[in-house]
Amino acid sequence: MKKSNVIMALGALAQETRLDIFRLLVQKGPNGLPAGEIGDRLGQPSPTLSFHLNQLRFAGLVTSRRESRSIIYSANFKGMNGLLAYLTDNCCEGRPELCSPAAARDRGTECTARQTATPKKNRSVSV
Repeated sequence: MKKSNVIMALGALAQETRLDIFRLLVQKGPNGLPAGEIGDRLGQPSPTLSFHLNQLRFAGLVTSRRESRSIIYSANFKGMNGLLAYLTDNCCEGRPELCSPAAARDRGTECTARQTATPKKNRSVSV
């Protein structure tokens, strides 16, 4: 994924309503939801929803298709995975599996900063 696309996607997600829409569509999977149902679930009027969906579509995070009289919106999982891959590229000293949410859940590991100093005995730290 190109850096300009990453910036566009992160910018689109850096807005509360768009983030809510995107998370809802990710939860619904590839089948997606009709625009009206998205608006009903999130309490958004049609013009506002249309604006936000277009911003997400332009950023490559959402796709749409027509089914009869409805427009169905779905998360673009290829775009989402490209964004996550870009963000975690070279993660954890070349071990990106440590930063993967699925890997962290399955293996009980998470990406943490490497400790550079050896802790001293009998030293208390106040928080």
